[in-house]
Amino acid sequence: MDLFSLEGKVALVTGSSRGIGRAIAEAYVDAGARVVISSRNQTACDEVADAINARSGGNRALAVAASISSKFALEEMISAVRSHWGAIDILVCNAASNPFYGPMAAISDEQFRKVFENNVLANHWLASMVSPDMARAGGGAIVIVSSIGGFVGSDTIGAYNISKAADMQLVRNLAVELGGQGIRINAIAPGVIRTDFAKALYENPETEAALRRATPLGRIGEPADIAGAAVFLASRASGHVTGQTIIIDGGVLVRGGGL
Repeated sequence: MDLFSLEGKVALVTGSSRGIGRAIAEAYVDAGARVVISSRNQTACDEVADAINARSGGNRALAVAASISSKFALEEMISAVRSHWGAIDILVCNAASNPFYGPMAAISDEQFRKVFENNVLANHWLASMVSPDMARAGGGAIVIVSSIGGFVGSDTIGAYNISKAADMQLVRNLAVELGGQGIRINAIAPGVIRTDFAKALYENPETEAALRRATPLGRIGEPADIAGAAVFLASRASGHVTGQTIIIDGGVLVRGGGL
């Protein structure tokens, strides 16, 4: 049996209309899963789901838009998935926001709350929504996309980094709480990945050159670099892995770099 097979599984991937989330969703389909494509924009979700279904030759992707800032919207999304495909076996919390660049002294309370509500509280909500069904099924897998920013300080994205550190602790805590029900929860901490979300970190040629020099592998990561780890963490191949954070940064942290 293929340890990395996701055949017969239903996976929900937030923030999957582009970037890392889309790469994970596509990899899950390639591994045999059916995937829920979700972001704030229904049209964008439809386009990705249609592309996946056209490529896979079947009804493998379902588009359900929902804002991670609304608990009600997330509950409605989970309900829609249950009605269409049944219980969710795999949850990937990839969607996040960072509305502020600058020192912590300048961030507004509203911006700080938005970072934590979208990047931490929404993940808590989603885990709480899907875990009862996973427990009844005898287990499941949850993956939270964090960041290597959660390991370092920053004078420009401090609140974001703090939220990503909180995500790693959320993973550790839920691993303890949910492990007895067969539910595994882990995090992935990417470095700089070539996505629209991280564009400000590499769009200047000089900045990209500096990032390459700081990375032992000598390049910025691509969304596909994250997808393989996400398949591993959702599959039987990681059957005894929980509460962990896998760093995927091309070696930046081992050289002492950060964001």
